[in-house]
Amino acid sequence: MVSAVDAGGTVTLGGWTSDPMTVHRMGYGAMRLTGHGIWGYPRDHGEAVAVLRRAVELGVDFVDTADSYGPGVSEEIIRAALQPYDGVVVATKGGLLRTGPHQWHVLGDPTYLRQCVEMSLRRLGVERIDLYQLHRVDTRYPVAEQLGVLAEMQREGKIRHLGLSEVDVDTLHVARQHVEVVSVQNIYNVANRQHDDVLAGCEERGVAFIPWYPIAGGDLVKPGGPVAALAEQTGWTVAQLCLAWLLRRSPWMLPIPGTGSVAHLDENVRSVEVTLSDEQWAALDALG
Repeated sequence: MVSAVDAGGTVTLGGWTSDPMTVHRMGYGAMRLTGHGIWGYPRDHGEAVAVLRRAVELGVDFVDTADSYGPGVSEEIIRAALQPYDGVVVATKGGLLRTGPHQWHVLGDPTYLRQCVEMSLRRLGVERIDLYQLHRVDTRYPVAEQLGVLAEMQREGKIRHLGLSEVDVDTLHVARQHVEVVSVQNIYNVANRQHDDVLAGCEERGVAFIPWYPIAGGDLVKPGGPVAALAEQTGWTVAQLCLAWLLRRSPWMLPIPGTGSVAHLDENVRSVEVTLSDEQWAALDALG
């Protein structure tokens, strides 16, 4: 059956492994399914559940979350809305400690990371996590130790694939000496291209690149800005143009726009339908 996200194509995570995962390139980021400051429960739990179910109804089959969103709240809502998942890949992350709204602390203690995985398994209600990502590399611990405990849990059958978040090229290279890295999740959008070199490295190795904060753009996307002007010209929204630019930027791109609104979700998903002339796309590309 044709789904709303089919036009965006697919990407395969771990295509060189014995257990590849192919998903649509329009994913969903579940950070916003929480309270203010990414802390506590959302004001409308029913709307949060409805957003997830609508995403799957539209064909989205990649949902990204983290144990730190809430903390734990996003994973709990995903379980309530989507279990038994039925072909939906749920990716989560660990390695950040929360002490309050807007407060994030990197913690890569291997013992803590093992606990993070075990608690995510429990909250999601699964025996194995499809994609587990180290949320941040903690410079106080050797990379080999942080990834080593995750590799142990992968061998134990509790993790299917491993990924990284917010790393540079050198760290990616070091990490690949210890584990099979199938994805990298870094900040990236039409205005912020600081990780172009990481994206290039992912393309060379067949590693999925998951851009977080995909619709951000600062002054570029404000009313009267260049993206807003192009939106007025084309009839698409600013968010749709930003996501369409990402999808065309690389076949390894897997955007995960997040929202707590069904209406905004529908708008984001429709970005796979955006068609731009070469000149219009080049104009967006030149903004970074």
